[in-house]
Amino acid sequence: GASSEELKAAYRRLCMLYHPDKHRDPELKSQAERLFNLVHQAYEVLSDPQTRAIYDIYGKRGLEMEGWEVVERRRTPAEIREEFERLQREREERRLQQRTNPKGTISVGVDATDLFDRYDEEYEDVSGSSFPQIEINKMHISQSIEAPLTATDTAILSGSLSTQNGNGGGSINFALRRVTSAKGWGELEFGAGDLQGPLFGLKLFRNLTPRCFVTTNCALQFSSRGIRPGLTTVLARNLDKNTVGYLQWRWGIQSAMNTSIVRDTKTSHFTVALQLGIPHSFALISYQHKFQDDDQTRVKGSLKAGFFGTVVEYGAERKISRHSVLGAAVSIGVPQGVSLKVKLNRASQTYFFPIHLTDQLLPSAVFYATVGPLVVYFAMHRLIIKPYLRAQKEKELEKQRESAATDVLQKKQEAESAVSARRRPSSTRSLSLGLIIVNAWYGKFVNDKSRKSEKVKVIDVTVPLQCLVKDSKLILTEASKAGLPGFYDPCVGEEKNLKVLYQFRGVLHQVMVLDSEALRIPKQSHRIDTDG
Repeated sequence: GASSEELKAAYRRLCMLYHPDKHRDPELKSQAERLFNLVHQAYEVLSDPQTRAIYDIYGKRGLEMEGWEVVERRRTPAEIREEFERLQREREERRLQQRTNPKGTISVGVDATDLFDRYDEEYEDVSGSSFPQIEINKMHISQSIEAPLTATDTAILSGSLSTQNGNGGGSINFALRRVTSAKGWGELEFGAGDLQGPLFGLKLFRNLTPRCFVTTNCALQFSSRGIRPGLTTVLARNLDKNTVGYLQWRWGIQSAMNTSIVRDTKTSHFTVALQLGIPHSFALISYQHKFQDDDQTRVKGSLKAGFFGTVVEYGAERKISRHSVLGAAVSIGVPQGVSLKVKLNRASQTYFFPIHLTDQLLPSAVFYATVGPLVVYFAMHRLIIKPYLRAQKEKELEKQRESAATDVLQKKQEAESAVSARRRPSSTRSLSLGLIIVNAWYGKFVNDKSRKSEKVKVIDVTVPLQCLVKDSKLILTEASKAGLPGFYDPCVGEEKNLKVLYQFRGVLHQVMVLDSEALRIPKQSHRIDTDG
């Protein structure tokens, strides 16, 4: 219940009492320093109305909650309580997500060869034989979760189910990982399945140098044919800031040696690889370009050639929402044929749909596999995704407006009162040669022709801004202008700017800044060139 004046008086008194420079004894000086810091922290909390309200309701644990910095200020105790509970729920959800780290993949293979490459035989007596038959010929589902046991031990449980052309099976694996030091960790794995017998594996990771590491994975697979051992070793080295080189040796059922170089930068991802092995040897080169846009668009292409044939693949992916990325790729190979691969990443879940179009290289299949997904994507983006995201944004803005309606109305009344009380005669301005705010507007401006349908929402803040001028200078810090005396938020939740037309020493100047951007006037760069 203390007032701000009582807080300031108590703060000054305790600062003078516990200031470290007033104590010469080392022990007393140490205690005074600790108490001085506590007094300073307490004053920082209690002098801010928002943090004081949080502390009054929830104490210190409320202040330790992450997320208060993005919560709108000037909330009532009831609103603060609601925000605290929401932040607590979000923190628990994040903690559970981080602890379990769930990952999942669902793959559905589609056989659509009947669209482009039908059999010569026609079955006249079968109803519906004139229509192309599209079938799901394979499916795969896998899921894994992690459970931290201690600071160094983690248990991992994973499982998978697969089926192809009516035949299928599944497996379950359990792994225990232990971090042995800052340089390495080890993992024991146990697995079993209906198609294969028990599996025992050991995986080791070790940093050899700050730029080099090695991974070794050995396994024993028990089956009806006996024990089949396997060993895989990978040696990697950072060649430079963005480039990593890999050497891999695999011994067992499919023995091979592989070397690859991966370069990953802000705008591109490049891979070149060469493998010699049984039964497959191949060379691979792939490139991916990353566009620096809001949708994180990426286009990619690759060429893979070996004893199995040659495959060319090209595609693109794009972010369609906050947690979703949609991608598609066309695969053209000999003798594999033409396939379309559609992939959707939703948080830690992956949905994969490989669609086999034809076993032959048909131009029509390549054309439809390339153009079809583009037409479908742009149609969906325009008719479904964009309206949905716009509706979601409007709903969030409406919630913000409703929650801030009372506060905005109060601020508006205060601003109007401030303007009425502080309005100065125009004759005083014309006589002054100092800094004069001729016109100032705050709110949402629409200058882009593509946004001409949007409504301009601005308020006149000429008088409040003039009242902030001191010694012919105006300095605004990096914070929202809505909290300034005589200001209020005319468009809650939307992007705002401050536009100022001012006169300094008889010369007109003009500037426009973002809502949270710092402003310092007068400035030579704001001067309006009247020569033209």
